[in-house]
Amino acid sequence: MPTKQSFKERAHKIVFETNTPAGKLFDVVLLVLIMLSIVVVSLESVDFIKADFPILFLYIEWCFTVLFTIEYLVRIWLVERPRHYVFSFYGMIDFLSVLPSYLSLFMVGTQPLLILRSFRLLRVFRVFKLGRYLGESTQLMNALKASRAKIIVFVSVVMTVALIMGTLMYMVEGAENGFTSIPRSFYWAVVTMTTVGYGDIAPQTILGQGIAAILMMLGYGIIAVPTGIVTVEYNNTSKTPPSKICQACDSIGHDKNAIHCKFCGSKL
Repeated sequence: MPTKQSFKERAHKIVFETNTPAGKLFDVVLLVLIMLSIVVVSLESVDFIKADFPILFLYIEWCFTVLFTIEYLVRIWLVERPRHYVFSFYGMIDFLSVLPSYLSLFMVGTQPLLILRSFRLLRVFRVFKLGRYLGESTQLMNALKASRAKIIVFVSVVMTVALIMGTLMYMVEGAENGFTSIPRSFYWAVVTMTTVGYGDIAPQTILGQGIAAILMMLGYGIIAVPTGIVTVEYNNTSKTPPSKICQACDSIGHDKNAIHCKFCGSKL
């Protein structure tokens, strides 16, 4: 006869980890529910669909709310330090995903309903819950963290080039052609370098058009740089074993040989 503690430990592995068939099944079910809830929120924003099925959307939304509330409470019960989970990123996302529906119980009248509509938009926070159940997301986050210094240097160089080219265009084109200031010329340089090209500002002189052509070609050349940086780091992090999950605070990102959680100090 298993003890209550052993049952809690098994439940923790099912809810927070994916290395067991039951854990994988739990994550798949949650993924389906989250995706369905996002679809419902999106369809509810279409006026003619909501007008035809107002009660149906209400029932469906409350079903999702109850299910996600149960999930949230179970997670609080399973962790050894609930406070760390409640105020963690995913804990706040779990809370925000169910909060709007409960707020609707206390808001009546025409004017509060306008505020309620804004609160109900917070339900799209459920999309952030998807990241917890996708195993590759941890490796991607680790790759971004490992490459952040290189990316910062890269962005700094790009911003410097855009500032220089924007200032040059300000001198060449002048206010009569829309380049009324260095900040506005800098905006044009950023838009041109990223190959977006809104067309609200365009050079009129031959020299200005030549500078714009060079900047556009430069933009195509630098697009692949951050992609290559992140790809290299991702390949490095994908070779390392997955991080342990702290049973006390639901934190990840520990070193592979870690014994204690670096966030709350509990033993892993």
